[in-house]
Amino acid sequence: MSSNDSYQSPLSARYASKEMQYIFSSDMKFKTWRRLWIALAETELELGLSENGKPVITQEQIEELKAHAEDINYDVAKEREKLVRHDVMSHVYAYGQQCPLAAGIIHLGATSCYVGDNTDVIVMTEAMKLVRKKLINVVNELAHFADTYKDLPTLAFTHFQPAQPTTVGKRATLWIQDLLLDLNDLEYMISQQKLLGSKGTTGTQASFLELFNGDHEKVRKLDQRIAEKMGFTECYPVSGQTYSRKVDSRILNVLSGIAQSAHKFSNDIRLLQHLKEIEEPFEKNQIGSSAMAYKRNPMRSERIASLANYVITDAMNPAITAATQWFERTLDDSANKRISVPEAFLAVDGILDLYLNVVDGLVVYDKVIYQRFMKEIPFMATENIMMDAVKRGGNRQELHERIREHSMAAGAVVKQEGKENDLVDRIADDPAFGMTKEEITALLEPKNFVGRAPQQTEEFLKEVVCPILNANQDVLGMTAEISV
Repeated sequence: MSSNDSYQSPLSARYASKEMQYIFSSDMKFKTWRRLWIALAETELELGLSENGKPVITQEQIEELKAHAEDINYDVAKEREKLVRHDVMSHVYAYGQQCPLAAGIIHLGATSCYVGDNTDVIVMTEAMKLVRKKLINVVNELAHFADTYKDLPTLAFTHFQPAQPTTVGKRATLWIQDLLLDLNDLEYMISQQKLLGSKGTTGTQASFLELFNGDHEKVRKLDQRIAEKMGFTECYPVSGQTYSRKVDSRILNVLSGIAQSAHKFSNDIRLLQHLKEIEEPFEKNQIGSSAMAYKRNPMRSERIASLANYVITDAMNPAITAATQWFERTLDDSANKRISVPEAFLAVDGILDLYLNVVDGLVVYDKVIYQRFMKEIPFMATENIMMDAVKRGGNRQELHERIREHSMAAGAVVKQEGKENDLVDRIADDPAFGMTKEEITALLEPKNFVGRAPQQTEEFLKEVVCPILNANQDVLGMTAEISV
């Protein structure tokens, strides 16, 4: 069977990076199982597991297990699973075939969730670390963009209607701030990760208490030492057979948050591209439309939105799973978990690669931005014009009414006749204002209407963003290539 005659997930074929795909690969999973079996056997040996005064596990057996930790005999495991219909016991058997001395002590005292759940926690933690790395790199690129354009005035929008101006850089700080909220959530979840440990079939550790002849302290130490060997500080103090499925739900909620932030960014870029103010990268030989050769569709931003929609809805899967578990465990989580958790990570990985790629190649058309700005600014400058006219001796109430009338008339010219905004000419021709067109135009300087946007951008980058980037210099410098 070739790759062309069976289904392949687009997340692997088109969107996710090789790094994220490896984290959720069979190699990562089953090598981690073997590391866990080694950690269990080693710890049981260290804690003096014995029967009638004789050690149950020997150092020779541990060394044999370590010698075959990486060379997994998948063919043996697959054939065994056809017979016994149990993935964990199939791999116990396959490992035992390679390690005849240690075959009898592999998985000693454990249940399937010992390898299954502990591996899930390890894999998700590694995946979150990769997401964190990419998230910080996106923030870094956005920070450069915000700094470059912190002083460039642009028309701001509320309800997608022209509103008080801002700057291009200040707008980018809003995208950054959303991502920093996500980064806080992500780092918190990484810090909260704990292993299931060795809890047994219902979480009571009864099998291990039996192995250690009722020695509760050794059973307690078993959990702690396994956690340390696997790079964690602790295990969950209590559990059923599994770790609480709320863990999956909490993690995917963080991924959903990242997707939400990225979606919002992609919306803004698509709208700006429609306005011809800012454009995502468009390669020399890229085709925008099969029918309309002139088009430059914002396909990367659209893909961000598309994948983000998937992640946001996918986060419902572990939420429902967590809500519907029965007592100490049911198995109706397993098939769903195998799909929903990896695919959320693969999709977010693809989203962040696209985000990084788009920001790295954004094109800003400052002349278009200025042109649109100047078409709308006369309406927004009427307060300034009125105040200047009052200083020259005009009557505030009378001028307010005259400006209202001129504004309505100019608006009608723009909307009903499709002509340019002639408000400045109308005011200059009205003797009540006593101002020339040149004097009025001088009041329309764009930088006079952006408030503290440049300063806010500088302060935000210096006080909030730079400390984060400076503390994470070791992960910066990523670039992202997209497949299609």
